[in-house]
Amino acid sequence: MSENRSNPEPVLPRAWPFEEARKLAEHVDARAAARPDDAAGPALLETGYGPSGLPHIGTFGEVARTSWVRQAYTALTGRPTRLLAFSDDMDALRKVPDNVPNRDLLEKYIGQPLSRVPDPFGTHESFAAHNNARLCSFLDSFGFEYEFASSTTYYTSGRFDAALKRVLEVHDEILAVILPTLGPDRRATYSPVLPLHPRTGEVMQVKMDAIDAVAGTVRWTDVEGETFETPVTGGHAKMQWKADWAMRWYALGVDYEMSGKDLIDSVRLSGRICRILGGTPPAGLTYELFLDENGQKISKSKGNGLSVEEWLRYAPQESLGQFMFNQPQRAKRLFFDVIPKTADDYLTHVEKAKALQAADSDSADLKANPAWFIHKGHIPTDAGSPVPFGMLLNLASVANAETPEVLWGFIRRYDASVSPKSHPMLAHLVSHAIAYYADFVRPAKTFRAPTEQERAALVDLADALRGYEGEAADAATLQNLVFEIGKRHAFEPLRSWFGCLYEVLLGQKEGPRFGGFVALYGVAETVALIEAALLRDSQA
Repeated sequence: MSENRSNPEPVLPRAWPFEEARKLAEHVDARAAARPDDAAGPALLETGYGPSGLPHIGTFGEVARTSWVRQAYTALTGRPTRLLAFSDDMDALRKVPDNVPNRDLLEKYIGQPLSRVPDPFGTHESFAAHNNARLCSFLDSFGFEYEFASSTTYYTSGRFDAALKRVLEVHDEILAVILPTLGPDRRATYSPVLPLHPRTGEVMQVKMDAIDAVAGTVRWTDVEGETFETPVTGGHAKMQWKADWAMRWYALGVDYEMSGKDLIDSVRLSGRICRILGGTPPAGLTYELFLDENGQKISKSKGNGLSVEEWLRYAPQESLGQFMFNQPQRAKRLFFDVIPKTADDYLTHVEKAKALQAADSDSADLKANPAWFIHKGHIPTDAGSPVPFGMLLNLASVANAETPEVLWGFIRRYDASVSPKSHPMLAHLVSHAIAYYADFVRPAKTFRAPTEQERAALVDLADALRGYEGEAADAATLQNLVFEIGKRHAFEPLRSWFGCLYEVLLGQKEGPRFGGFVALYGVAETVALIEAALLRDSQA
């Protein structure tokens, strides 16, 4: 007797972008079922950008993460996608930023749409145009695939006209959602519609005296007591923040948009408004916020975080991608001390990914690897490095290296086949290690004297290493030697022996696998390092 068996579900790679892709696929399927005429359209993913400031590390994180969901969705379903990078450049200038020239020029444009504010840098037709250009340049530099969208263009071209008229039809229902969330003063003047003053151009936050959904107009009174009737279409008005987000989802049919934990309430309210309009809110991920070295939320205005430019001074952009990939729903410290470990995490993943790709380029394990996302589905053969970043930092530390050539001297002696041309990632890491050592490691180096137990073990280690001078001892052999000496001298726990090596010999709390370090730095050089530390202690 035969059985009817359905085809088994494909194995979903164990990576969060695929979980998000599954949610997105369910959303798109529901949209297609509700609107069959739109079933063939690509899934639309969106990221938002406020052009009152320059793009920052959070901008990179949101676009990178959304791009990875897009990549997973295509791998999962084979369906097309679009990514819209939407700039809210019709928002009003609320205050003059501290980090721009000609600040006095901008003062008289407070309240104006950013697309009508002059560019203080003098390079573009408006402040928004300048920052939009910076955004596109920023995204292009990382190779993101996206479509840029301007709020001003969408409003003035009529792209939102039908949705704006729909807002007027359900104006009172939107008020019923928003008003309970406001204080008494704001509640008295709130409207989801913000008309532009016909004479001053200011974005007006005033109560509407009358709504004419048929004509598509609103009537309102300015602070001078003059009354105006303004069409909501053609760029004569824009929407208030939460209603604007909802209107955009409705008008464009956005299928996916992620946002930070600080916007949970906004997402909920905008979702309710989107449903009132007749749309379906997008699927999305709520990601956690970044914390500074003290565990405080990072703020652009406080400047207590780490910028993209700073990260890229000390590590390659692939490591920044690794940081953004790791557990987006968990709060993470974003400070300089996370860079070395993150860089080495990337190197570990990329080596695993290359092996998986060679065995089966379509395996679920490969697609669960962060490097598969960071490298857009194909790992280059020259990705990765034979020397970890942490090892390079420690090599720079003991050699007091100020130039890459110093580190390359050790690297070539360790492996003559390695060069900047054959291993471009290693070349980048060497330069980054020099910069990181100079700015963070060298100023923080603090050596301590060994205990009697540690002194005896260090003498024993130096004696044992002398037996390998002139021989080609590999890292594993040397690592076993270090372990044996730690056990022989009864270190409990054994990691305290390695703590001794790092603190006494390197002047820092953490370090590399010591056998690998000896192999790279040199056996004779390590013996000399131990002798110098023991001599330094005896002379103290």
